[in-house]
Amino acid sequence: MKPYILIVEDEAPLITLLRYNLEKAGFEVGEAVDGEEALFMVRERRPDLVVLDWMLPSLSGIEVCRRIRRLPETKNLPVIMLTARGEEADRIRGLDNGADDYVVKPFSPSELIARVRAVLRRLRPALSEEVVAYRDIKMDLAAHRVTREGQPIHLGPTEFRLLRHLLEHPGRVFSREQLLDTVWGQNVYLESRTVDVHVRRLRQALNAGDRPDLIRTVRSAGYSLDASDA
Repeated sequence: MKPYILIVEDEAPLITLLRYNLEKAGFEVGEAVDGEEALFMVRERRPDLVVLDWMLPSLSGIEVCRRIRRLPETKNLPVIMLTARGEEADRIRGLDNGADDYVVKPFSPSELIARVRAVLRRLRPALSEEVVAYRDIKMDLAAHRVTREGQPIHLGPTEFRLLRHLLEHPGRVFSREQLLDTVWGQNVYLESRTVDVHVRRLRQALNAGDRPDLIRTVRSAGYSLDASDA
């Protein structure tokens, strides 16, 4: 599953440039053209990182960053601020208001991508590792192979994507709608019970041989990879 980057920028040519280069580098990209739209999109589907312009219509990038940091569910969301303000005082202000990094315009796309990868490595290491793991489950992303207690687990493509998402966010509860958007894609329209079917298949594969069930069902909420009840 590709890391999802949200671009918040009101200059159409720059959006096009950023989208092209980020997608070429292997990221999934969303875009918002003002601060209110950005906050709505973050609530609808939490990105792995936000590339946020300082100067936005109606709501500044600084205020967007403040609001992201105030919400418990997004307080640790990585944010890279883009701005034409290059003075030291402005950089300090951006960082003090919650930005994880600061890129001054004009900049090279390769520099921005390097900074995106560096922030993700530091704050979301699972996104930059070739192997993600939780307890006795290991997923080798390069080999597209899953093992549990060292034994191979055979998964279909959807179950593989579903498990990868859960492995990258252990302990976090995802609603069926969130899993549909993230694992299947936002433009795919399926019933929420589709998630239940694939979670059941994933459990059957992972729990063969009476292994403990590490996928927790949270009534009226969704699913989580969580060993607390195992």
